[in-house]
Amino acid sequence: MCLSHVRHAFIALVLCLAAVPAAQAQSDYPNRQIRVLVGFAAGGPVDVTARITADALSAELGRAVVVDNRPGAGGNVAADQVAKAPPDGYTLLQSSNAIAISPAIYSKLPFDVLKDFAPVSEVTTTFLVLVVHPSVPAKTLGEFIAHAKAKSGLDYGSAGAGTITHLAAALFARETGLKLQHVPYRGSAPAVTDLVAGRVPFMFAPIGTAKPFIESGKLRAIAVSGPRRVDGLPGVPTVDESGVRGFEASGWNGIFAPAGTPKPVVDRLHGAVVKILKGEETRRRLAQLDAIPRGTDPEAFRRYVAADVARWIEVAKATGTKAD
Repeated sequence: MCLSHVRHAFIALVLCLAAVPAAQAQSDYPNRQIRVLVGFAAGGPVDVTARITADALSAELGRAVVVDNRPGAGGNVAADQVAKAPPDGYTLLQSSNAIAISPAIYSKLPFDVLKDFAPVSEVTTTFLVLVVHPSVPAKTLGEFIAHAKAKSGLDYGSAGAGTITHLAAALFARETGLKLQHVPYRGSAPAVTDLVAGRVPFMFAPIGTAKPFIESGKLRAIAVSGPRRVDGLPGVPTVDESGVRGFEASGWNGIFAPAGTPKPVVDRLHGAVVKILKGEETRRRLAQLDAIPRGTDPEAFRRYVAADVARWIEVAKATGTKAD
């Protein structure tokens, strides 16, 4: 055998041996703790949903799955850290569709939503509820619009710039001709806390976060943002049926890995998500948030995220909404 053939054979052997540990690492995944970054404060719907899924995934995968809150920039701080993490399945992102809205309202992002992540699964779909502080003298959407016009505009809270709670209000302002001033927070929980305290008069809040305060009378529900009424608030009409025709703003929650994560690892994670979302206890806990379980496969979720990015770019252009 000539020298060049020996060299080529040696290189092939080295590459083959190098591939063995990687293949073994994929086949025994996971073999250590998995960290799930959440870009919002503890107590909000993304955080609570992440903790519900992390608990169930820990049991399903046989390894600890821990939630790590990294709030800031509408979820982009956490997203950037995951985009730059090793693509081995041990650092994940659980996000709302804030990640799909960000390209529409931030002029510069340190990551590319459609290139730097490997979608694993949509976990849930949720809707919002327009809630007001009891000091606001409105019980219907028509009365609320009239009140806002009489005040020449109102402040509203959100879970942060680029979140669905922000864009829903911006879209509502465009559809109704209202002048509304955005007051961003570092998550839905602190925003709702200030709403209950009367520091802001209203917001489009996640139903699961707002519902206890609605039931206690500390907030008043005016309308829900989805295409139909929700089981948890059956007496609250939709924005559409209340007169703002065609209005809809839904949220979703999903899991992402860094781009380049091996397909067997993504498939293992997706299969685990699908299985836990069929579990009675997980579904019971999600129902308390009025969240609809999904379990969308990775490729379908990728297409869904791409369509959502395009949709919110269009809405942001139409409403002139920017975060910077």
